[in-house]
Amino acid sequence: MVQLTLPPESRISKNGRQFKAPAGTKQPRTFRVYRFDPDSGERPRVDSYEIDMASCGPMVLDALIKIKNEVDPTLAFRRSCREGICGSCAMNIDGVNTLACIKACEDVKSSEVRIYPLPHMPVVKDLVPDLTQFYAQYAAVKPWLTTRSPAPTDRERHQSKEDQEKIDRPSACILCACCSTSCPSYWWNSDRYLGPAALLAAYRWIIDSRDDATGERLDFLEDPFRLYRCHTIMNCTEACPKDLNPARAIADIKRMIDQRRN
Repeated sequence: MVQLTLPPESRISKNGRQFKAPAGTKQPRTFRVYRFDPDSGERPRVDSYEIDMASCGPMVLDALIKIKNEVDPTLAFRRSCREGICGSCAMNIDGVNTLACIKACEDVKSSEVRIYPLPHMPVVKDLVPDLTQFYAQYAAVKPWLTTRSPAPTDRERHQSKEDQEKIDRPSACILCACCSTSCPSYWWNSDRYLGPAALLAAYRWIIDSRDDATGERLDFLEDPFRLYRCHTIMNCTEACPKDLNPARAIADIKRMIDQRRN
């Protein structure tokens, strides 16, 4: 019989810690943050932090930094650019995968801001997911230019403006994993389905007019699981913080394979 409940060690404990705001706080707001340390042997829990928004920046990442710097230094999360460019601070905020650095606290309409790691990924600690498999899938599509002709000695490999515009948006992917971890097909088949992010990267090179390996790339993707586990649920496009459209890219790859057959 299929087990539809989480194993006991994965269920969230009710013993979360509470950190009250100090007296005199002007604009208190509660942040409920997922906490898990696999080395401790304890079950996950959700800790509550009350912080003063009057002395905090506007974004959820600002609140997390304030919590770590002033309240609880044991909290773990990734961050880097704080400008929505690096993708490091991807997490699930108020039930939606997004980047903490571009998610404004005021946009969370509930009284409490609930923060969890990206769903259906192994957790290294707290809000830090293990992206080892995600990056391996990205590497599997060979995200680099493959050519058979020698490179020009006096110039770069030129490309028309029209051809460059085709790859402009797919090239904007920051590998935050928001799309892949929002996809139910990826949740259940992440060991064999490449996922929206890797397939968007593959598409970027398939349509690059300078690349000479289009056939080999399509051969690699023509697989019941690598590509065709996508059922056009569209969660990936909805979740992308860069407003990209992985679902359309995947559909275009399927169309290319179908045209090649005929």
